Amino acid sequence: MLEAIKNAFKTKEIRSKILFTVAMIVVIRLGTAIPIPGMDLANYQNWYQSLAGEEGNNLLGLLDRFTGGSFERMSVFALNITPYITASIIIQLLTIAIPALEEMQRDGEEGRKKLTKWTRFLTVGLAILEGGLMAYGFYNSTPVEGEGFLIARSPLLVVQIVAALTAGSAFLMWVGERITEKGVGNGISVVLGVNIISRMPADFMTLFRQFVFNNTVIQGILITILILAIVIAMVVLVVILNSAERRIPVQYAKKMQGRRMMGGNTAEIPLKVNTAGVMPVIFAMSLFQFPIIISQFAGYEGPGTWQEILNYLNQNMWVNPAAFRYTLGLLAYIGLMIFFAYFYTSVTFNPLEIADNMKKQGGFIPGIRPGKPTSDYLAGILKYIIFIGAAGLVIVAVVPIIFNGLFNANVSFGGTSLIIVVSVILDTLKQIESQLVVRNYKGFLEG
Repeated sequence: MLEAIKNAFKTKEIRSKILFTVAMIVVIRLGTAIPIPGMDLANYQNWYQSLAGEEGNNLLGLLDRFTGGSFERMSVFALNITPYITASIIIQLLTIAIPALEEMQRDGEEGRKKLTKWTRFLTVGLAILEGGLMAYGFYNSTPVEGEGFLIARSPLLVVQIVAALTAGSAFLMWVGERITEKGVGNGISVVLGVNIISRMPADFMTLFRQFVFNNTVIQGILITILILAIVIAMVVLVVILNSAERRIPVQYAKKMQGRRMMGGNTAEIPLKVNTAGVMPVIFAMSLFQFPIIISQFAGYEGPGTWQEILNYLNQNMWVNPAAFRYTLGLLAYIGLMIFFAYFYTSVTFNPLEIADNMKKQGGFIPGIRPGKPTSDYLAGILKYIIFIGAAGLVIVAVVPIIFNGLFNANVSFGGTSLIIVVSVILDTLKQIESQLVVRNYKGFLEG
């Protein structure tokens, strides 16, 4: 490992990418400390802490973890990249419903650039919508009589808040794209991973106070060991999911070129078990949390059909023994993760294209005819292994939710967070690894 780190920094190109990524991470963390203009932060944070205490830190706590504490501090990065994630989901779903977008997606690099442009526009629109609802909630909220979240009840401050939140979200979208282009790892995932990791020390301290100070020494030690065992087991499972793959053997036919016999070699098509990576979890989580956050800041209160829907989306309600019907929300969450696992894989992996390329190059899978039979064979295997990968993601995401509900231990290293953090770290290491291997160095995972 140490030798691999040394080799990475010895190579100018890799060193520049790593340092650029680190610089962007520093910028992200600095941004979490810059408050938006016009806020009375003392009143806001008092309200936030009281709400977190009443509702198990679930409604707003999860968003705060994914924003790296920006939401609790109400900084310019309070919206973070959640509008971008939501916009990406909408655009990718629309590619199924709108033929023009589907054709654009098939146009290669040029089509992807157009889709990226529309995703950016939609991101800004969603940021304005979310920021506007939050600012509207601030304008109308009076948590203590005679005091509000704003230093003055002024429409101009509302406009400034919306502008600051939108600019912060757009800037983080730009940072994520620059990390992907000039750094290491997937930029958006790196931003999410850094935010989650930044909250872990505080959560460990919270767990320590909750279970060690409030129980006998023996009980505290046993509960701590149990929590660590579950965390380690989840990390191991995520690593296995990200590294597991099904290798399909490919044989290339021999052919004469001039006086030389060419071909005849063998290769493999590696099909990853977790082809979609962390995206199904991010997409499902975003769709479930978006209505809750919007309703909270729009000032919606009281019973009704919409509140019942929000209860089904609320993770705390899924493990509430007094309201067993809300378990249907958990089942919907599981179904959504499985759906996005298949959907995202279908977008990023095309068996027909792989089969056509193999046929053009004289390749074939032993026992399978070239062309459509090869495509059908790959699609069949892909459906099988995607289900295995999706089932693994469901286990990692759901087990901590049930555990947190039983022990009331809401932490940033729950299932969804662990999947994101571990996947981001592995993906980043693999990118560095591939560049080291090209330069005949042993990588992190080899060494």
